[in-house]
Amino acid sequence: MGDRTVVVTVVHGRHDHLARQRELLAAGRARPEAHVVVRMDDDVESALPGGVETTWVDVPADPGGLPLAAARNAGAREALRLRADLLLFLDVDCLPGTDLVGTYQAAAEVAPDAVLCGPVTYLPPPPPGGYDLASLHAAVDPHPARPVPVPGDVRRSADHELFWSLSFATTPATWERCGGFDEAYVGYGGEDTDFGQRARAAGVDLAWVGGAHAFHQHHPVSRPPIEHVADIVRNGALFHARWGWWPMQGWLSEMEALGLVRRDAAGWVLAG
Repeated sequence: MGDRTVVVTVVHGRHDHLARQRELLAAGRARPEAHVVVRMDDDVESALPGGVETTWVDVPADPGGLPLAAARNAGAREALRLRADLLLFLDVDCLPGTDLVGTYQAAAEVAPDAVLCGPVTYLPPPPPGGYDLASLHAAVDPHPARPVPVPGDVRRSADHELFWSLSFATTPATWERCGGFDEAYVGYGGEDTDFGQRARAAGVDLAWVGGAHAFHQHHPVSRPPIEHVADIVRNGALFHARWGWWPMQGWLSEMEALGLVRRDAAGWVLAG
């Protein structure tokens, strides 16, 4: 396999997060061939600093919410147009570790037929001077709900419910085999879990890649994400129609306790 790695990032706001991500992509031991930035109804400056060749793709707004699935697919199409050997998807909040690109490239040689997933560390709020980007390696503390192989190890897994889009990579052939993201999902929640099931249905393993570290920059969140309750119910119902079970049940149960949703014979609906 060649080494034409193209990073895909979708963005709506978080321009400071994107700027730091681009700074570290340029500083890594292995640099990507290009960075495809997909702007979802966003006006981030095309001249935003960064040392990696950049292609900008625009995806219009959707009345139902952010078109995350459609944006990732649009980014993948552009990466393929750029003749990528490896598509590397990185959430706008994620900072790449120094070895992230090179480690994914090595993993793709070992498991080109799998969806490659790297460990993600959730960073605390930044200190007054901001994160010290040069010492991120000292902050490695991967999320405990995902496998964390030792550096250099690639661990296959059939637990497709653990897929997340924060940091993952595929060869073009594996991307096409999975079929990309289902663009019927709009707004918050569900499209990641659906992609995992699409991979499973296509007979594609996940493979957890030791040492492909990414660092999730802190931002405020709601737990549960009550501002997205309508999206979660809508996308959850779509997922149920696709796969026969409901995702995000922890959030839905918490929202039920808050009186925001209720169950009926078909599943979960908005209360009232």
